[in-house]
Amino acid sequence: MLSDEVKSAYDHFYTQSDTTWRMLGAESKAKNLMNVCRDIQPDKVLEVGAGDGSILHFLNEWNFGNELYALEIADTGVSLIRERGLSRLKEVKSFDGYVIPYEDNAFDLVILAHVLEHVEHERILIRELKRVAKNIVIEVPLDYRFGVDKRMKHFLDYGHINMYTPTALRFLLQSEGLEILADQVSMTPTATTKFNQFVNNKMPKTFPKILRIELEYRIKKTLGKLLGIKKQEQYGNAYTVLTRKSNQTLQIF
Repeated sequence: MLSDEVKSAYDHFYTQSDTTWRMLGAESKAKNLMNVCRDIQPDKVLEVGAGDGSILHFLNEWNFGNELYALEIADTGVSLIRERGLSRLKEVKSFDGYVIPYEDNAFDLVILAHVLEHVEHERILIRELKRVAKNIVIEVPLDYRFGVDKRMKHFLDYGHINMYTPTALRFLLQSEGLEILADQVSMTPTATTKFNQFVNNKMPKTFPKILRIELEYRIKKTLGKLLGIKKQEQYGNAYTVLTRKSNQTLQIF
């Protein structure tokens, strides 16, 4: 269960002032989730740690899942999700961060997008996801890369207490009896990078800076295609993976 201090911190996490920024990020996350889930057709979909409902907004708009459900620890997030008036949203609830208030196998798909890096007891939450869902799709940021030691304060300021590589996340999920069905590495879209630099960080918007962002993205994308998955993982900003329950039994000695 979350401590009162952590819950209080996240209660003040969502504000109306950063709506554009959150929607930009959510659109790319929703596209990633739908891409790895293209071979399944989930009816009932639950997002755990749904934030302000920005990902659910796009899933609703793009007709992904007939029934959408949401769980969120922050009361402000719960309120913002309800205010969206999403047509496919059946229920939104507050929860304690670990115990999911639904019966076994209640959902065809559970979504956990940019949540696991914040979770203190990640295996406890993964086991709850596995209990209530046939399939689980998880996306995490790829914080662990060259120069990470110099950016630790930045990640901690965002509440990231875990770091993953694609290999580390795959191992964690398989060690919990989950079979990987599909996955992908993605880069931050240029529109998001531009907004972060020119709006969030208030950098002067100049043609050379815009050109540099566009060229850097295209060069990395091209090198990733030419040199394979390891190069894509090196340049990637997020890793998205779809899993289902397997017949593997976790043995603890």
